[in-house]
Amino acid sequence: MSDADVRTVSKRELVNRIAEETDQTKVVVRDVIQRFLDSVIEELAIGNRLEFREFGVFEVRERAARTAQNPRTLEKVKVPAKRVVKFKVGRVMRQRVCEDAEPNGATTANGASSNGDSQGAAATPARPTPPPPPPPQPGSPF
Repeated sequence: MSDADVRTVSKRELVNRIAEETDQTKVVVRDVIQRFLDSVIEELAIGNRLEFREFGVFEVRERAARTAQNPRTLEKVKVPAKRVVKFKVGRVMRQRVCEDAEPNGATTANGASSNGDSQGAAATPARPTPPPPPPPQPGSPF
């Protein structure tokens, strides 16, 4: 996929799509999404780790102080220690985003095959992704 094919999807578009799929009002869907995002931020801010099975894990890590170099002036610069958010991709997301995007037999940047087999053997077929959950019942808040 080239950069020209990439499209930015806004929260508004997600709200519209989810509201249509679930027969909920946009206001309810927007509030639920915003509360979810606020909760993720709050948990990370206090240092908790968030694990969403099959999706991924968010966690806060401490990055040590270091000395860097300005590439223009070659001047040494002290970079203070800081906290950063790391995301580790879950199995379903990896299958849908990382592996499905590569054609069969594609290799990674280091020359290994996309299934992690460095021997060049035939790739094992990926398990099919599970179907999406059924839509909520009308009248349900979710």
